[in-house]
Amino acid sequence: MSADRSALRRAIERGERDGGAIEFKERLTREVHLADGRMESLVAQLRHRVLSGDGEATYVLGVTDDGGLAGVSPDAFSETMDVLSLLADEADTHIADAETWSAGSGGDGDEAGLVGLATLRDGGVFEADEDHLVVGTAGHVDHGKSTLVGTLVTGRADDGQGGTRGFLDVQPHEVERGLSADLSYAVYGFADGANEPVRMDNPHRKSDRAGVVEAADRLVSFVDTVGHEPWLRTTIRGIVGQKLDYGLLVVAADDGPTKTTREHLGILLATELPTIVAITKADAVGDGRLAAVEREVESMLRDAGQTPLLVDRHGVDTAVAEVGDGVVPLLRTSAVTKDGVETLDRLFERLPKRATPDREAFRMYVDRSYKVTGVGAVASGTVNSGTVETGDELLLGPMPDGSFREVEVRSIEMHYHRVDKATAGRIVGIALKGVDEAEIERGMALVPRDSEPEPVREFDAEVMVLNHPTRIQEGYEPVVHLETVSEAAAFFPDEGRLLPGDTGEARVRFKFRPYLIEEGQRFVFREGSSKGVGTVLAPETPRRTRRRASADSPVGCRTQTDSPVACRTQNISILSDFYPLIYQ
Repeated sequence: MSADRSALRRAIERGERDGGAIEFKERLTREVHLADGRMESLVAQLRHRVLSGDGEATYVLGVTDDGGLAGVSPDAFSETMDVLSLLADEADTHIADAETWSAGSGGDGDEAGLVGLATLRDGGVFEADEDHLVVGTAGHVDHGKSTLVGTLVTGRADDGQGGTRGFLDVQPHEVERGLSADLSYAVYGFADGANEPVRMDNPHRKSDRAGVVEAADRLVSFVDTVGHEPWLRTTIRGIVGQKLDYGLLVVAADDGPTKTTREHLGILLATELPTIVAITKADAVGDGRLAAVEREVESMLRDAGQTPLLVDRHGVDTAVAEVGDGVVPLLRTSAVTKDGVETLDRLFERLPKRATPDREAFRMYVDRSYKVTGVGAVASGTVNSGTVETGDELLLGPMPDGSFREVEVRSIEMHYHRVDKATAGRIVGIALKGVDEAEIERGMALVPRDSEPEPVREFDAEVMVLNHPTRIQEGYEPVVHLETVSEAAAFFPDEGRLLPGDTGEARVRFKFRPYLIEEGQRFVFREGSSKGVGTVLAPETPRRTRRRASADSPVGCRTQTDSPVACRTQNISILSDFYPLIYQ
């Protein structure tokens, strides 16, 4: 709810007049204002207001015809916005922005009611590009993740004190301490035929982010994770739960690879995420130190079974063609001098979008939820598969008892820009009708209304123990990170125990509640310094019917007659040798 009422006051003072771009509406309802005949006249009126305002109109909501502050209930205001959105769609316009205020004691109606301003602009709702890249950062605290991303999305050189980091740290304590404590998001993009990327002047301004989404033909979104050890759980959530296309691991030239660096690299590789390594703060050290750190990073990558590829030597085209499949591009950067920033721009402009799941149906795991006055509950996350559109009827859940709630999509926003639909890989906020914000929890999923989701409390998995001080035995309880789920779970290995470096099958049981899990999903589990990765086998298959991997099958693979899902762990078997090096 906006605090500054000056925009509302100015709109009321300008008034509603013929040939003007301002319209007063106390309330809009589906029953009355979408009826035959009435809807057509309201669409024509809206179109007239937008044309009168040279492509932009202002609707003042919750006020009487003479501008009195009537105020309407939150539910009535939400319905008003829904109806206005439908009218705008019919008029080939869209709601670009909305602000709300309490009617207060000066209102003529409900003192607890709402008044608001909706800005409508000519043109249909923007449809996001189909080549949207999502990049997750990782690396040790104070190695320059947020600073580098801040420079990329604004084009500004850092002041040497992490000034551009302030564009991503949004909590007061983050700004004060200079440490990120939660996931942050940023975006920039590329327009066809343009010489420079489409950047933001101030990422804190909603209009700047929305402008990038509207102007760019290709978007690059960043999920900036946390480098401080106590928040490793949040880092894993950012890597596992955000449907990333690539990882960007940073290593500061004035520090070099640390235990956290190696641990984050292990997580990126364990989740089979193609990764780029940027050596940051190149301006802070001499050439000799920079070369030494570069050699340390190359050695770290080889220890993890990866082949480093120096981008300055082999070129961007080679890096784009080779990234993944065991090859990790490596380059030097400085947010202060902007060395290497243009190279990263060219990489992100050319890197291909990774394949989406074979599942055609829409699914999104909820990462965050919040409430917007006049709009209602919003669930945000990354679209896992399929497409979602405004007006879609969905199921949300599972609830703690395993049930699903029927909800409807009010609207969709991507980086503060309202979009008509969103496809796999998009980071979006979905306003939902039919549920209170307090009922939405991280780890829940949104799926189509006509689907038949079957939540599970336990499932079978093939797991690899990357690090553990002794052995994993029956009843071991780490935290499992799967999609956006972060839940304590008990492990019951088939053979009774698993040693560090072992790969085997186990039954995994969530401690508190069921979740929507399916075959083939990858997960990370951790408890203190103990780490491991796994792949979900068929959750619905009874344990007694599972086939066993043959003795001569590759590590992580199952027999040819069985599901090939578990074979994905073969590519990370070398991590069982790499992880002990982290804790030396």
